[in-house]
Amino acid sequence: MGHVEDRWYRTVRQDGKPVRVKSDRYGTGMRYRVRYLGPDGRERNESFPDRQKRAAEAFLATVEADKVRGNFIDPNAGRMLFGTYAEQWLRTARLDESTRETVEYRVRKHLLPFFGARQLGAIKPGTIREWDRSMEGKLALSTRSVVFAHLRTILNAAVDDQKIAKNPCAARSVVQPEPAQKKIVPWTQQQVQAVRSKLPARYRLVVDLGAGCGLRQGEIFGLSDADLDVAGGWLHVRRQVKVVRSRLVFGLPKSNRERKVPLPASVARRLEVRGETYKPVAVTLPWEDPFSAELVTVTLLLTTPRGNAVRRNTFDEFAWNPAVKDAGIERTRATGTHALRHHYASVLLDAGESIKALSEYLGHWDAGFTLRQYTHLMPASQGRTRDAIDAILDRQDTAQ
Repeated sequence: MGHVEDRWYRTVRQDGKPVRVKSDRYGTGMRYRVRYLGPDGRERNESFPDRQKRAAEAFLATVEADKVRGNFIDPNAGRMLFGTYAEQWLRTARLDESTRETVEYRVRKHLLPFFGARQLGAIKPGTIREWDRSMEGKLALSTRSVVFAHLRTILNAAVDDQKIAKNPCAARSVVQPEPAQKKIVPWTQQQVQAVRSKLPARYRLVVDLGAGCGLRQGEIFGLSDADLDVAGGWLHVRRQVKVVRSRLVFGLPKSNRERKVPLPASVARRLEVRGETYKPVAVTLPWEDPFSAELVTVTLLLTTPRGNAVRRNTFDEFAWNPAVKDAGIERTRATGTHALRHHYASVLLDAGESIKALSEYLGHWDAGFTLRQYTHLMPASQGRTRDAIDAILDRQDTAQ
């Protein structure tokens, strides 16, 4: 068991009796020192000033109770600076390399200036609310929400590492900033075709695979002829081309999961016709890490005129955005190549495809996410409900 030591007094024996006398420390420094053993058997201590004996005793009682419950957190652990811990977390977090670059930037740009010099244990719900308020007008609501998620994740890790007892981001008084969810308005078939016609012939494959198979931009850039199972009617999504540290690399599709999607005969025919003019080209890139010695060679269906893998920023600037403009579509954040996936989803839902199947084809990690994003595009069920009940009741009326 621990105990509370009064450092301003010491006990001596006078005439065979214990007597308290002033120590050499009397009147200076912290008066009370709580000494106790941690779960690992190491002695720890915490100091309290004069007139705080009850606080010291309460602290000791809490420590002993936490040890019994298995909830003990070393008070010294919470003194680590947020900046030190955040850098440690960035080094050890399991992140996709392209994601890591973005997360590093956000943490260092938007979190470290405010939290970096604060101790982990000193970050309270009020601190989180103060930071969020300071970001209003400086960051877009969507960016604030993402950065808040990074902060919550870092502090969750601090809880797991027993640096702090609980995450202040989880307090009821702390609300994550959330942008208003805008309903997706998918392109019509006419708009899709208009954009396709304005693209250079080499790059029309982007529309065919985006609107016809639901592939992401990077997945289209990383598609090989070996990924096509024309006879079986399947397209295997095994990789993507992405930018990491300003360099092109091959990597797994988003969520680090390969998948297969139905390959419509119409898309297969377009691929066959295109293949007569634009042959697959072998491209060699690093896998995931741009500085890795692990190189992978893939015969890509879509390359630049020089036979290189397509870089998304260059494609968007010189091919996609001009095509969207020439098609008479206003250029917004919603008119990137992702609009093709939304069109694909709307067509499948309108045809009666299930959310579960659509989620798998799109490569979403959670069917619930797919439902939340596209539920307003699902055909209305009111008519089916009325028809079903009418059919039953009409039969009953006829039988009477």
